Amino acid sequence: MPNERLKDAMATGGWTCSALAERVGVDTKSVERWASQNRTPRLGAARLAAEALGSDMLALWPSLRQPRTARAISPELVALYEQRADLPASAFVDLLGKATKNIDVLVYAAVFLHEAYPRLNDLLRERAAEGCVVRIALGDAESENVRQRGEEEKFGDGIESRCRLALMHYRPLLGTPGIEIRTHGTTLYNSLYQADDQMLVNAHVWGVNAFGAPVWHLRRAGTGTLFGTYAASFEAVWNAAQPVERS
Repeated sequence: MPNERLKDAMATGGWTCSALAERVGVDTKSVERWASQNRTPRLGAARLAAEALGSDMLALWPSLRQPRTARAISPELVALYEQRADLPASAFVDLLGKATKNIDVLVYAAVFLHEAYPRLNDLLRERAAEGCVVRIALGDAESENVRQRGEEEKFGDGIESRCRLALMHYRPLLGTPGIEIRTHGTTLYNSLYQADDQMLVNAHVWGVNAFGAPVWHLRRAGTGTLFGTYAASFEAVWNAAQPVERS
């Protein structure tokens, strides 16, 4: 898959692969691979190339973004990220893909997962076939709380639309043994992505879209209560949620 952003930036500035390679100090074939095969350059080369092109390095190569990790203040806190955008979608997918016992997802929509990883349903089917219990709780598009969240984030009816889109994405899983989908109308304080004894918690901040809000990575450990608090929150919402019926 080509790097269209890089190709556009080069075309706009009139840069050929050989000219950019000379400016950056690499061979021409390296630049060709950056453009045509979406290869990621080394950090130093990426900085020089972005500077020459007048572009944002992370816009050209998002994989170079380095999540910033906080020092753990709890044995259950693995890492703290300033915003969800600091994590590639693959971090969520990898977490779910390693589950062997249970996958619990509590969101309003989180359509970024299917958009970034179209095989998500296949992954969930594979996990369920291996004995993993999969529970997905999505926002009810008709809920007053969903509508209000859209107003608070100045997103209009976009959140309701994304809830419907999320349900459309997950609907093909209905009837799959080991997988259940429900909808909820709760005030969503955090989106939760749990896989066995690990969990990503996307905190919600008033007026801020989820991608701009913090995420903490938790791991169940010893006598800690942090993980259990969020796991219990999922159970409370799940028990009040409505099962989605096959149409």
